[in-house]
Amino acid sequence: MSVRILWLKTELLHPVDKGGKIRTYNMLKELKRNCHITYLTLDDGTADNNARELASEYCHDLVCVPHRRREKFTTGFYVELALNLASDLPYAIKKYESPEMRREIEKRVGQFDVLICDFLAPAANVRRDLNCATVLFQHNVEAMIWKRHYEVQTNAARKAYLYRQWRRMVDFEAATCPQFDCVVAVSREDREQMEREYGVRNVYDIPTGVDTAFFRPSGERQGKPHNLVFTGSMDWLPNEDAIRYFTEQIMPRIKQLVPDVTLTVVGRDPYPGLVELSKRDSSVIVTGRVEDVRPYMEEAAVYVIPLRIGGGTRLKIYEAMAMEKPIVSTSIGAEGLPVTNGEEIVLADTPETFADAVVKLLTDRNLADEIGQRAAARVRREFGWDTVADSFAAICERAIEVPQTV
Repeated sequence: MSVRILWLKTELLHPVDKGGKIRTYNMLKELKRNCHITYLTLDDGTADNNARELASEYCHDLVCVPHRRREKFTTGFYVELALNLASDLPYAIKKYESPEMRREIEKRVGQFDVLICDFLAPAANVRRDLNCATVLFQHNVEAMIWKRHYEVQTNAARKAYLYRQWRRMVDFEAATCPQFDCVVAVSREDREQMEREYGVRNVYDIPTGVDTAFFRPSGERQGKPHNLVFTGSMDWLPNEDAIRYFTEQIMPRIKQLVPDVTLTVVGRDPYPGLVELSKRDSSVIVTGRVEDVRPYMEEAAVYVIPLRIGGGTRLKIYEAMAMEKPIVSTSIGAEGLPVTNGEEIVLADTPETFADAVVKLLTDRNLADEIGQRAAARVRREFGWDTVADSFAAICERAIEVPQTV
């Protein structure tokens, strides 16, 4: 008999346009072959019009709980941030609290073998005494993201606010992780950090995967010899920080040696300052949301990942590797991935070394091609989603075997 899974999420998956959605979508598609999936999610109305209909691609049953969330940078959003100062929960968790979701979980949980909380946020709605196996799927160590936000922030008021958010996230994450029967991390580094800092003993790691059939050069687009490409949702703060860092501190250094270099930023909801920059500077191209990132990746001479903030693992690296692209990344950008500097990727952690690495690859096409081919061979050999889903399913079976208490 197939395992019955209640999968908790804070959003519908379509459009499948950011790392967390991509990982969940591919994982669920594989699990759906042998498990019965009920997908219970908050729905704030921002998903694609056909998102509910397309949910049949990754689940058997869909349960949507209406939920209102303030749009970023509106008056209501800033009011919520201010009100959060009085809360014990970090804002990134508090905004997903939902009595309606909690009631739906409690009403349905007895029908399932295992409840899977996808990301930390839905855990705010999960009672700790459920008569069901429970798994927390941690795409990141969330507190680490907020710590890095705090560390790179220069504005004193924002730095103070981010410090409070970081410490509250530490408290919530440390209290929540041990209460699940199993915790799933997406890298060995994340697993070890949760064991070390939160005292979690039931945490396992799975590799990150990529759809190697989908991410493959088509041969229909000619590469642009001095075009750099970054892909990622621009409404995620680590990506915004990465592009600010790149355009302000790295790009000018590259231009000194490659004057006609261009940067194409592909991703939804670009922040206003980036849009304004693209209007003033023709070397910066901003696409906003696109239906398919592959044509933009195929045109890249070098794929860049200048992340200074983050946790978990970056799916975009495996996607670029599968597209046979030479990649320059910070160590944080490649954190948690089993890649070797100088073999499948080039790592650089200062503006000077990052710029030098990009220039080297732009001007030495043989080296760039060698790195791209090694990267593609590695990811196709080891990181298909079927293998990742098998590892995840085995962890769920361990959780089900743990005696449950009412």
